[in-house]
Amino acid sequence: MSSPEDPYHRLANGVRKPDPTLGVRPEDRAVVEPVPPAPEPVPRSGEPAHVRPKRERVVLADARQSANRMRGRIELEEQTSWGKLLVRDLVKVQLRTSVLLAVLVLVVLGMLPALFYFLPSVARFTVIGIPIPWLVLGLLPFPFLFAVGLWYNRLAERHERDFVDMIEN
Repeated sequence: MSSPEDPYHRLANGVRKPDPTLGVRPEDRAVVEPVPPAPEPVPRSGEPAHVRPKRERVVLADARQSANRMRGRIELEEQTSWGKLLVRDLVKVQLRTSVLLAVLVLVVLGMLPALFYFLPSVARFTVIGIPIPWLVLGLLPFPFLFAVGLWYNRLAERHERDFVDMIEN
């Protein structure tokens, strides 16, 4: 359970507030500009010179968000029919991607035993006394599954980025 002091898990009417940084592009964040240093005080004799920290001025790039930007967020937060439709579309795209990659994995891994069945000459080869089918079926699927997992992760993140960009714009 999260502590009540945790700002990212505050509840409003029993619903968790969204992360305020969600969908904020780097160019919309605060910009730190250096400020010329203040004049140094003249040290009196016998006193050590006090060194002040360098001052910085914080300038917000654009404090106001357009009405269209806020509309998408409000639709999602209030769970209106349009907001539900947007989320449903994101879920459909994610599901379609996962099903297509699962079919790819099943086809590739399902073809390996068929390959050794229909080409018995390939199945007779050995490496260091170990038959090729044992090596291919025992070792090859793991890097393949890892690569497909990375590919799915990149696609899912791209879909989510596109969704946030659509809401923001």
